[in-house]
Amino acid sequence: MSVGLNRASSLFYSFPERFKDIARSEKLLRRVDDIFLIDSSSNIIFSDTDNINNFIEPNEEEINRALEGVSVLIINNVESKTSAMIKLNSLIDTYLLISRNVDPEIIKYLNETEQAVDFYYSIENKQLGIKITFAIIYILVVGLLLFISTIVAIAFADRLTKPIINLISASENISKGILDSKVPEFDTDEEFLMLNKNFNNMIERLKKQQDKLLIAERYSAWESVARKLAHEIKNPLTPIQLSIDRLQEKFYQKILVGKDEFKNYLTTINRQIKDIETLVNEFSNFARMPSPVFRKIEINAIVKGSVDFYKMSSENEISFHTSNKELFINGDKDQLHRVFINLIKNSEDSISEKREKNKLYKGKIYVEIKDNNSYISITLTDNGIGIQDTTKIMTPYFTTKKDGTGLGLPIVSKIINEHLGEIEITNIDPGVKILITLAKIK
Repeated sequence: MSVGLNRASSLFYSFPERFKDIARSEKLLRRVDDIFLIDSSSNIIFSDTDNINNFIEPNEEEINRALEGVSVLIINNVESKTSAMIKLNSLIDTYLLISRNVDPEIIKYLNETEQAVDFYYSIENKQLGIKITFAIIYILVVGLLLFISTIVAIAFADRLTKPIINLISASENISKGILDSKVPEFDTDEEFLMLNKNFNNMIERLKKQQDKLLIAERYSAWESVARKLAHEIKNPLTPIQLSIDRLQEKFYQKILVGKDEFKNYLTTINRQIKDIETLVNEFSNFARMPSPVFRKIEINAIVKGSVDFYKMSSENEISFHTSNKELFINGDKDQLHRVFINLIKNSEDSISEKREKNKLYKGKIYVEIKDNNSYISITLTDNGIGIQDTTKIMTPYFTTKKDGTGLGLPIVSKIINEHLGEIEITNIDPGVKILITLAKIK
């Protein structure tokens, strides 16, 4: 740029505008941001800049060096600019000073480089300490890895052995007859999960089979008791009845005082004998229940028949819902009909007890049959008084009714059990819910 301006120095005084254009062209050509012509006292003779404040004044040493005809880099504290100056030989006491803006990214890289160099030298000075630190870190990392590997090994061993220990413990409980125990469920391998699930399913099946066996044994014992009790009670009933009839025939006409009382006493005795006879007949029926005769039957028709039997004369709202398709089971039609007759009668009695307190109470009985793939579920719900103790309701001769014998639901349970089904009774608000499941056949 100094060569170009030296050539155009003759225009500096004669054609200043032309000189200015040449200087601007040099500025654009050289991609310089600021041009200043100064004298040795740092006075600005000419400038081409966007901001006069961009002028960086050289010191005396820099001016003396430029006087020798060499280009001089001007040292300054402005990081965003670089400046240089040189003597223009064609002009008296004139120096060319130019400056260029530095790319911020370059400054950033320079600062980072400087920091990296400083860091390098600081690290080099601390070499021994770093070696010791590295050794300590190495030992810690190795120790940590050993600790983690030990923990992982223990966890893996526990994950492998714990399911086996649980299976062994559950097997020991089963061998002792404790069928309520199960293998705990926890996160483990898929194979162990499947094994635990199958083992628990096996225990549940064993428990159900044991319960059914106990129920069968219990009913057998109650049947034996009922048979003996009916026999022992029924034998003296006939002589007692005959004796009462003869007392009435022989002494009724002879009594002069308390004749009506005598008749009331005999009537009361007769009524109690009839009640005892009814109870004995219930015992006999329970004891003489025949084994079911299994045939392929359609369950919808049986349940609907039982519902229709009560629907014609009931004061309550009785509804029945099922799918349109036929559902078949292997069962005894008469005994299952008796089951649903008993259940609906119990609901009727339960609602009647509630209606005694509220004459306007509207009773509802709802029966629904659902097809659940391999089995059929029959649900009966009512809004009666419910059951006080659902744990004892299946025990023969246990009843909460004033005139109940306690044999209705045990007979129902016995029939369902002999059909390899299940019955579940739970209280709801209000009333009770009875769920019966039976195996479906095609």
